[in-house]
Amino acid sequence: MFTGLVQAIGTIAPNASGLQVSWTDNHGFSTPLSLGDSVAVDGVCLTVAALVNQGFRADVSPETLLRTTLGAKAEQRQAVNLEPALRLADRLGGHLVSGHIDGTGRVEAIERQGDAWRLALSWQEPRFGRYICEKASVAVNGISLTVAGCSDDGQQFWIAVIPHTWAHTTLQHLRSGDAVNLEADLLAKYAERLLNRPREADRSEPTAAAPPAPITRGWLQEQGWG
Repeated sequence: MFTGLVQAIGTIAPNASGLQVSWTDNHGFSTPLSLGDSVAVDGVCLTVAALVNQGFRADVSPETLLRTTLGAKAEQRQAVNLEPALRLADRLGGHLVSGHIDGTGRVEAIERQGDAWRLALSWQEPRFGRYICEKASVAVNGISLTVAGCSDDGQQFWIAVIPHTWAHTTLQHLRSGDAVNLEADLLAKYAERLLNRPREADRSEPTAAAPPAPITRGWLQEQGWG
């Protein structure tokens, strides 16, 4: 689990066993990584398979390459956002980010607005637009951001990016037409799943529900209310 608060920038490259990530600033995280640790790489949760000089290697499944931009970025040795896994004692400064990308999006426009930037995005797959609403959270390349506005179906949305986020993440390298990794709010997906689940699915053998007991003076007295 992650928070969407980027702690370092790295570069990604292909490797015989998967992908290799190298620190751009030559110091990485404040706490050294260990084998088996989880790291969000542009929002994608990867497991440290080997430690190398100034970086680490990670195995990558076909599913990850299919749903994310990591494969294309590795071929071009591009910069990526990095965040170590959240510890239970850490502050949750962003929002709960699982590192499981829902799909990719497209940068529609980038506009400078004073000291900030307006970043307009769209989902490549329209089915995820239902998780987007104004003031909701969304992870863009692993960065916890707030939706400033969106279309009625959530397919298109835009974000106000503050100077600190712009300067300390790879957002500054984006251009119109670029692909980005998107993860919708985890809580929204769980809520939808629970609300759409038939009640009968929670019973091993469906039985008729007993009618609730009527609230009478006698019942209240039995419960200690008079």
